[in-house]
Amino acid sequence: MKLALFDLDHTLLNTDSDHSWGEFLVSEGLVDPVRHRQINDQFYEDYKAGQLDPIAYNEFVFEFLTQNSNERLKQLHDLFMQKIIRPQMRPEGFKAIQHHQQLGHTLVGITATSDFITAPIFKEFGISEIIATNAEVKDGVYTGKVVGLPCYQQGKLVRLEQWLAGRNVSESWAYSDSINDRFLLEYADHAIAVNPDERLESLAKQQGWAIQDWSI
Repeated sequence: MKLALFDLDHTLLNTDSDHSWGEFLVSEGLVDPVRHRQINDQFYEDYKAGQLDPIAYNEFVFEFLTQNSNERLKQLHDLFMQKIIRPQMRPEGFKAIQHHQQLGHTLVGITATSDFITAPIFKEFGISEIIATNAEVKDGVYTGKVVGLPCYQQGKLVRLEQWLAGRNVSESWAYSDSINDRFLLEYADHAIAVNPDERLESLAKQQGWAIQDWSI
């Protein structure tokens, strides 16, 4: 197997889908705007600083999932895709995905953001294999809890290793924007820093990794 790993937020997307989902809920009048924005913004700052508590953040995000039917959540996610996500999908991301597809590589989307938010986005990019932080579902209903290990920092590498069990990888590529993904990038044979944050850019230069601009 030749493997291409794609981060989502600020890599394939020109935005952070998790934070944008919170802003979408506020703009649609679906949550308390003051409380939700304050908590959402603080978690986002924690993420950028590499200090996020992924369990606490995702349980905050999942609160809304427990309060709505699956049908209603799908309708809202469809609207989220239309209003927020599609305009932020990077053409260069599509090109990179297409390049690996043409070479017959196995593509995997790998993200700290929950599967609820990201699975439909990755699928629109043409990626069906997804490793994400998983929202627990019991009897077809979201519980508000995280199931398994969050797909964040070193946890991303652990989750990847679990997914790879029994598979043999002969060559790998990884694309990400964030210092939080340094472990994933260090794992790959070919690391590509996409519009990297300041710390990742410094590391990429030290390691001789490719740096690419996919911004729109």
